[in-house]
Amino acid sequence: MNQKGGVGKTTTAVNLSAALAISGKRSLLLDMDPQCNATGSLGFDPSDGHAMISLESIEEKILETKVENLSMIRGSRTLQDVDRLAAAGESETGQVRKHLDSIIDKFEYILIDCPPSVGPLTQTALSASTEVLMPIQCEYFAMEGLTQLIQIIKKVIVATDGRLTFGGILLTMYDPYLELTREVDEEVRDFFGDIVFDSVVPRDVSLCEAPSHGQTVFQYAPRSRGAFAYTQLCMEVLERD
Repeated sequence: MNQKGGVGKTTTAVNLSAALAISGKRSLLLDMDPQCNATGSLGFDPSDGHAMISLESIEEKILETKVENLSMIRGSRTLQDVDRLAAAGESETGQVRKHLDSIIDKFEYILIDCPPSVGPLTQTALSASTEVLMPIQCEYFAMEGLTQLIQIIKKVIVATDGRLTFGGILLTMYDPYLELTREVDEEVRDFFGDIVFDSVVPRDVSLCEAPSHGQTVFQYAPRSRGAFAYTQLCMEVLERD
């Protein structure tokens, strides 16, 4: 999650889940963003109705992707579904958690792609999660708004009796030749310490082009810098667990 757009949330959700799957971990990507970019990135069309608010079993809504070990629950652009998911009441949050709990034994990792906001929809996703991964773009305003983000996360941690924890912070759009990138890197690591991943995601055109082909970066450009970066991140996530 991050309330900013264009920081690499969907790119990370798609390619980290793919990397985990390629490593042999049975993984699921859940698209909770009404823009449905994660859904399109894996070659699917948005669903007519979001599986997470259905009273029916969620198992039949799970789709297999072209990446072995990677499954997906599609997002929905239907306004009624978005409104219900964003209601953030106990019934909606409880329904999301109930659905996830019903399939949690089938997967080793479930990643949720959140919208660019700290609104009710994101809070519903956080309430159903155990860890939060926060991508931060290496730009001038990288630290802006992080205090608000952290406060939201802390509220959910308290409300869920510690079910949610910080999974890590990921630096994206990383260009080591820019002084600004190095300054942001130093500032973020000084402020957050060990929760910042050693792995960074560089600017790479392959990461931008892959979604338009309905592919992960590993399918589209397996030898690219982007593919290498998400492989490194995957290894770090596995080591932390």
